Amino acid sequence: MVEWFTSTAGVRVPKIIYGTAWKKAATESLVAAALKHGFRGVDTACQPKHYEEPGVGAALKHIPRQELFLQTKYTPVSGQDPTRIPYDAQASITEQVAQSCEISLRNLRTDYIDSLVLHSPLPSMKLTQEAWRAMESLVDTGKVRQIGISNSYQLHQLEALYQAARIKPAVVQNRFYADTRFDKSLRAWCGEQKIIYQSFWTLTANPKVLSGPVLTAIAKKHERTAPQVLFRYLTQIDVAPLTGTSSEQHLQEDLAIFDFQLEPAEVDKLTALF
Repeated sequence: MVEWFTSTAGVRVPKIIYGTAWKKAATESLVAAALKHGFRGVDTACQPKHYEEPGVGAALKHIPRQELFLQTKYTPVSGQDPTRIPYDAQASITEQVAQSCEISLRNLRTDYIDSLVLHSPLPSMKLTQEAWRAMESLVDTGKVRQIGISNSYQLHQLEALYQAARIKPAVVQNRFYADTRFDKSLRAWCGEQKIIYQSFWTLTANPKVLSGPVLTAIAKKHERTAPQVLFRYLTQIDVAPLTGTSSEQHLQEDLAIFDFQLEPAEVDKLTALF
């Protein structure tokens, strides 16, 4: 059974989420497999460059909507393929956000989105706040239950957005890797604000840590894999990792992290790494 958080918006968020980037034509079958094995959280984006959002929607039809956590993103023009921008690139930011949401609702075959994420800050705080206000309006209409931001690595910018926001961010989704010092101070701030931190590139960006002596020793003790130990550690410190595996075995292993618990001393050893 998957463990869940409850966000400040009152939305239940799984402690591990299936990510759908770069799946292309295999998206529907891979999401269906993840759901079959027990995943109930799916992350996607209205960004045809990297996500096949209609394929996600097609895979959801066999699971009751109330059991699912669906998260998608408004991706600014700068993050889109210029030949496949899903909304009117000449429209205002406000209208782009509204159009993106409508497309996602249609693609995902649902009448509401659990979590709408701003895929990245815009070039200025003024534009970022315009996008945020548009997302707040979608919460007001009931089309979106909570909002958040991704690829936001400057704590002062995140604090400014938080202070200006009428509806506060419920999630922050960032790369989890050494180049940003694993967002240690940013994660601490998120914890203070009760914002759920979601990690991506959690395995791909950290091969040295995964093969290092600390993780391998803990994994051996628990008779688990190093990725399982890292994912379990993150869930125990209130981080929700994304996994985008296409392996049936890894899908099962990723969900099996809730079958064991790391001891406080083991958590401390891993915290020293991250």
